[in-house]
Amino acid sequence: MSPKKRQNDANTLKKNKKEKRGEVAVINADLRDEDIQKGMRDAWQRKDSFSNGNVNLDCKPFPHCQITNFLQSDSFVESLQAELLQLNFNSKSNDLYKFQQSDDLRKRKEHHISQIRSVIFGEFRLWLSEVLQVDLEETVDISCAKYEHTDVLLCHDDELEGRRVAFILYLVPPWEAKDGGTLDLFSTDDHFQPVSVVKSLLPCWNSLMFFEVSPVSFHQVSEVLAEEKCRLSLSGWFHGPSLPRPPRYIEPPIPRHTHIPRDESLIFEWVNEMYLDPCYQAQVQEEFEDSSEICLPNFLQEEKLRQVRSALQSSEIQWQRRGPPNKRSYGCADMQTVPSCVKECWELLASEPFFILLSNMTGLHLHFLAQSNDDDDDDESEDEKRETENGDEGNTHAEGCSSTTETETTSAEKKPKGPPTCVGELHRWAHGDYTLLHDSVKREYALDLQLHVGCAGWKAEFGGFTSYIANDEDEELLTVYPEDNSLALVYRDKDTLKFIKHINDSSSTHLSAQNTTAFYDFSFNYYE
Repeated sequence: MSPKKRQNDANTLKKNKKEKRGEVAVINADLRDEDIQKGMRDAWQRKDSFSNGNVNLDCKPFPHCQITNFLQSDSFVESLQAELLQLNFNSKSNDLYKFQQSDDLRKRKEHHISQIRSVIFGEFRLWLSEVLQVDLEETVDISCAKYEHTDVLLCHDDELEGRRVAFILYLVPPWEAKDGGTLDLFSTDDHFQPVSVVKSLLPCWNSLMFFEVSPVSFHQVSEVLAEEKCRLSLSGWFHGPSLPRPPRYIEPPIPRHTHIPRDESLIFEWVNEMYLDPCYQAQVQEEFEDSSEICLPNFLQEEKLRQVRSALQSSEIQWQRRGPPNKRSYGCADMQTVPSCVKECWELLASEPFFILLSNMTGLHLHFLAQSNDDDDDDESEDEKRETENGDEGNTHAEGCSSTTETETTSAEKKPKGPPTCVGELHRWAHGDYTLLHDSVKREYALDLQLHVGCAGWKAEFGGFTSYIANDEDEELLTVYPEDNSLALVYRDKDTLKFIKHINDSSSTHLSAQNTTAFYDFSFNYYE
């Protein structure tokens, strides 16, 4: 190549770079059209639908709008995408979500990021204020999210003090329904609780979605199923006066019951004989008292396990979907439809002999016949003895926290404890199932029991494990992984919460190889 040609190429490259650096973010001209602005404003106030050009508004199940071709320059969008992909992303994973997120973008200096931030914070915010007739503040939250295979954001409403409008700008390759990653909108019931997905919106290159944050704005990002695609987006919230929020709905508690009278022969028929040895029970109790948790492998006798495992896959069993989806989603057996051996296994865990066995293995006072090592009741703190009558005593598999008002009482006013009780369910866990931390459950001391069946070879990356965390902290205290025929016992105090991690698409191949679509657990909670 001649020196002259090299010089010309260098000048052209420098010119192109300069032009690229000079690109400005310009929003779609439709947003400046007075007829579109008036149509949007009127429809938003009436909570009606509106469509004109690149702007499409729908108010069912709650007000949301899609603006296609949001930015006029496709080359600008490509450069913006390239800049965003160069950022450092932090992996985010808890009960509600799993994805990668950048730091806050409000102070980033990159040209295209600065440009899009300027447009969203300025011209677009003013346009929204005019259309919605809401005074939106200048401060806007904005970050970049990257969803890849098995990433998900489960059902939630986005409500937080000051958030008024949520927005998402998609920077994705061509996307299909089979790729997952849709923005799903939920209907709600009379208690303002989410019911089911009624609308799914595909992410689309250079399209912007925004919706009103309200007590009914329940939505999710469905799990990304595509293995080679990246769901990249800019998202955040415009702040303004919050909409009125109704009183938080408290779910009715699941009834508890005392032990079921059964002969001790039930224990000898079902439980591995090594756990019936008093000396071994003492060893288990010592280990349990040291750590407040233990896993007992090979708990059921092998023949009984085979019967239960086979029966659980019976088509006779009716599995009811447990929700609402902002708290939980899994199958719960109608116990009236289960085969006799499954019913007998459930009754084993609720029986009087089993209460005695648990007492011997944990040292907890779950039966008056159980030997007491000390006068624990005399040593209990005042805080431990106080009980609050507010909140939900329901399904602790969707455990959460709430601020509870504890009534100060004198010793004379304290009510004596009633007999030990329990509540139990039979669960079916399949792809897409989970529980979330939430704040409508009464927090109290309890012994959690899980007996897993049909999960041989299960891997942690599939999800489906139970995670215990300290209230108001990110610290994980304990993880219980599904293990076939393993009885997990965990003593949980008032400041310990738990959730079951979303079961993701990577589990499908494993379950298929096992000729099944799910695994199961008997889940009980015992109260002294």
